[in-house]
Amino acid sequence: MIPRLHIRAHTPHGPLAEALGRPVSPDEGLTGHTIVAHWPGLDYTLDDEEKVWTSVQWAEHLEGPYMEHPFAASPDDDRHAIFHLGIRLHPGDRELTGPEWAEISHRLSCAAGIEVPGDENGCRWIAVQAQPGRLDLIANLIRPDGSWHTQPADALRRLSDEARRIEQDLRLIPVPSAPGPQPAPTATAQLAAVLTQLADEQAGPLAAVRGLIEHTARQITRRRGTSEARTARHLVGIAGRLYSVQQDLNATAARLHPASQPGVVAAPPAVGHATPQRTL
Repeated sequence: MIPRLHIRAHTPHGPLAEALGRPVSPDEGLTGHTIVAHWPGLDYTLDDEEKVWTSVQWAEHLEGPYMEHPFAASPDDDRHAIFHLGIRLHPGDRELTGPEWAEISHRLSCAAGIEVPGDENGCRWIAVQAQPGRLDLIANLIRPDGSWHTQPADALRRLSDEARRIEQDLRLIPVPSAPGPQPAPTATAQLAAVLTQLADEQAGPLAAVRGLIEHTARQITRRRGTSEARTARHLVGIAGRLYSVQQDLNATAARLHPASQPGVVAAPPAVGHATPQRTL
């Protein structure tokens, strides 16, 4: 099991799209088979038929604290409140059940300090299991009372230790020991790294452009008028094509140099945010 802690983001749409492997959509309902766990404070009062939220609704749910507390900021005075932890199982691991994914979600959210047992006013978070052998934990660090949740200084160590315990408890293949010194990258490997950087969902320029387009489309959708609706649909189509380009670049990078794909290797820092991505 390989945990990967991404840089903090300003919006949950990019991390959720990466977790799903496709752009968020107002037409796609996510069931309990995809959202395998969430923060205990989420109180459903809807009928069973209405419990299935679209991916856009889940993103807006995570984004809510931004709207409710427009002046909440981190100790560094930034508003990058979206926490994103990705988990990848070993390719040889067995297929996990829904309850097992939920158990992993809650254990890692506790290890990260995102969930405090018994506290229903903690950070909003969801766990997404939409791709084989992968789990994504996405949270907003702005609490319901407007305070900023500061993670433990040793959060990386706690996550790593908990991942090792989960491997033992669920009889998963343990993460390999750290490799020795690596040879200098070849020209092909360097080109693959550039393509991977361009396509990176958190740090890449295409993701940043796509995020702006999706934000504009959402703003236009709130207006009334046939022409505005057509424009919004057109922008959503452009965002979808950009996402396809990102996937094509990732696939090309994999063909050039499979070792360049995300795993234990940290990606470059995000545009406009200097905090480096960290890998356990």
